[in-house]
Amino acid sequence: MPQMAPLNWLILMFMLFNNFFIFNIINFYSFNYNIKIFKKMKSSLTYNWKW
Repeated sequence: MPQMAPLNWLILMFMLFNNFFIFNIINFYSFNYNIKIFKKMKSSLTYNWKW
């Protein structure tokens, strides 16, 4: 059915966009978490370096 091709494409794009959006949210939270850990590590490293 050629009429179904655009609909399938739209559904596919929607699914891809949905997955990308969810992945971005998860990535954002993990990125903030990693930054906090990195700041802690950095502060401890500078503290160890000052001795």
